[in-house]
Amino acid sequence: MDTMTATRDRSRALQFLLGTAALLALGLAASPGAHASATDNALQPGAFHWSADMPDDGPTVIVVSLPEQRLHVYRDGRRVALSTISSGKPGKETPTGVFPILQKKRQHRSNLYEDAPMPYMQRLTWDGIALHAGRIPGHPASHGCIRLPHAFAERLFGITKRDHTLVVVADDSTHDASVIRPGDRVPVDAWTGESLASRRMADLDADARTLGARD
Repeated sequence: MDTMTATRDRSRALQFLLGTAALLALGLAASPGAHASATDNALQPGAFHWSADMPDDGPTVIVVSLPEQRLHVYRDGRRVALSTISSGKPGKETPTGVFPILQKKRQHRSNLYEDAPMPYMQRLTWDGIALHAGRIPGHPASHGCIRLPHAFAERLFGITKRDHTLVVVADDSTHDASVIRPGDRVPVDAWTGESLASRRMADLDADARTLGARD
């Protein structure tokens, strides 16, 4: 292959990668919930869905969408549960990030807020943020914790593992639309919490830069 042909082939490959990256970005922006179930929007405050055929094992990761006030549970790559939530109210916002479950207690009481009951508590931070059963009014109303319907909190407690199960808490300023409005396929790496869509974009950008440098 002569130099001119090789250069032309690299240029075509670069254009393909750039075009693919642009289409992926456009698709995420235009239709973030394209693969979401109709159940996502149909749930009323306090309601949840739990799959009857949940796998016995496989990586489990939890995605919490603060803008949507939804919690999604993924096991072995697919969504197996979905619930309404109530996160932190204005001034007491729930922090975003990737959190391992640090502690689990079936019956727990707050040492910060008047001994308030926190059934099926799963601690995300040592300064008071946790998943637990509580009232779901249809809007953010907690002191920072993520409240869950009682029956859902009990079931979720039974399938998570301390120091192993990750909880990804996302909002529009920290995560892309594939995580904020996820569908039936897991949108994050179950071991790191990284957005899979963002990873694909980064890989395409890296490949494009490599080809561009060769030209």
